[in-house]
Amino acid sequence: MDFSFTAEEESFRDEVRSFLAAELPQDIRDTHFGFQRHSWEQMFRWHKIVAKKGWVAPYWSVEYGGTGWTPVQQYIFDEEAMMAGAPRLRPFGLKMIGPVIIKYGSDAQKAHFLPRILSGEDYWCQGFSEPGAGSDLASLKTRAVREGDVYKVNGQKTWTTTGQHANWMFTLVRTDPDAEKPQQGISLLLIDMSLPGVEVRPIITIDGDHHVNEVWLNDVVVPADMLVGEENKAWTYAKFLLGNERVGIANVGQNKAELRLLRKLALKQQRGGASLIDDPVFSAKLADLETDFMALEITNLRMLSSIKPGENAAELAPFLKLRGSEIQQRSNELAMEAVGPRAAVWQKDASDDAILDRYGIHGWLLSRAFTIFGGSSEVMKNIISKQTLRL
Repeated sequence: MDFSFTAEEESFRDEVRSFLAAELPQDIRDTHFGFQRHSWEQMFRWHKIVAKKGWVAPYWSVEYGGTGWTPVQQYIFDEEAMMAGAPRLRPFGLKMIGPVIIKYGSDAQKAHFLPRILSGEDYWCQGFSEPGAGSDLASLKTRAVREGDVYKVNGQKTWTTTGQHANWMFTLVRTDPDAEKPQQGISLLLIDMSLPGVEVRPIITIDGDHHVNEVWLNDVVVPADMLVGEENKAWTYAKFLLGNERVGIANVGQNKAELRLLRKLALKQQRGGASLIDDPVFSAKLADLETDFMALEITNLRMLSSIKPGENAAELAPFLKLRGSEIQQRSNELAMEAVGPRAAVWQKDASDDAILDRYGIHGWLLSRAFTIFGGSSEVMKNIISKQTLRL
């Protein structure tokens, strides 16, 4: 079954393209189409440009700075921005804790944090996983004890993505260790990363870069008004947040842009005096990948078109995350194959080959984590079997 955009949606696409043509800086475009990765400076600069337009948080309600776009319009914006070479907007504030604060936070939390997320003044990280609580998140041990108007927090978080850049962390903590079920007795705290007792230690991943961290919390005193919602009710909030995260991890628009870039790379690369795209084995692999992506894209659009503005897409998340992350991995693998033996160069700084910044061994190694973070593929299959197939 095919999917067709309405005339209104096509008109919206034209509006988005006009905005991108006028406002997306050329150096940011050149970085993408030159097979480079965007810098942090470029990502935050783009955030501020989109925020000035009022489009940085389309998934929020209009009351708090959202756009009122339908889910399909949100997809169109993401797709067009990625295809134009824009950086991906960082999700931790915009797609994860922002919607949670809107739905469950206090009026004071909304008034303080939401404008700062929109402007980019605050950058957030996620304090969920622990050394003994990854896929089994409900077994988390980090403890928060209420003492008058504050909580005293002790514990350790791990795999904290870009925690070295963050000034705030949304954190799951155990406030009732005697709860009957492990999913009970968990609360959500907003923790200022500058507080005494917060220590960020880098974790260097297999690709040799610093993406993630462990965060130690030693007698960290957190004001009680940084509790989101009710005490011991955060499992509900976490499921809501993770649903939004997993829809984003599917990265359908980014996947589409990456596949187009991969085709451009195959046209550029030469094998035996001919373009790699003409190699029958490689072209068959690329066609197979593009076909699988088209199926994902149509499924995504059909699902999104059935959701009304403001509705939760969490039920769709396991499908999109599972398939989208697998396609991302295959795309990275095929790109490294396109680069050929040069992709094995480990010392990125030792080569003047720009393509290696994106498609060398480092990028492929990093892609191994795509089917783990945000919920492993095995966990996604379990969720699908229980919630959808009722097995």
